[in-house]
Amino acid sequence: MSSPLAAAGAYANIARITADPSAAVGPSTGLGGSSGTSFTSVLKEAMDAVHETGRKSDTQSRAMVNGNSNMVDVVTAVAETEVAIDAVVAVRDKVIAAYEEIMRMPI
Repeated sequence: MSSPLAAAGAYANIARITADPSAAVGPSTGLGGSSGTSFTSVLKEAMDAVHETGRKSDTQSRAMVNGNSNMVDVVTAVAETEVAIDAVVAVRDKVIAAYEEIMRMPI
């Protein structure tokens, strides 16, 4: 179950990786970073959390249409999905900005 806390956790993971870039290097690359947490796994967990949040929102919306849920639950689920998507968009924007900065570097 995802919540705004999950989005905050994703932001915290990204901040941790930003503070210590060697932590983002997975052990399979052989370049260092003995923490065992790779950027890929953090990103996959975040995307899975967003997907689950969207699924919960859809389920609540369907239950509301069928008369099995109340409006507060639907609004809460939709708000959680919005927060999660905003977090994904913010991370995407940071990745694109980093890529553009790398492409501007002289060789």
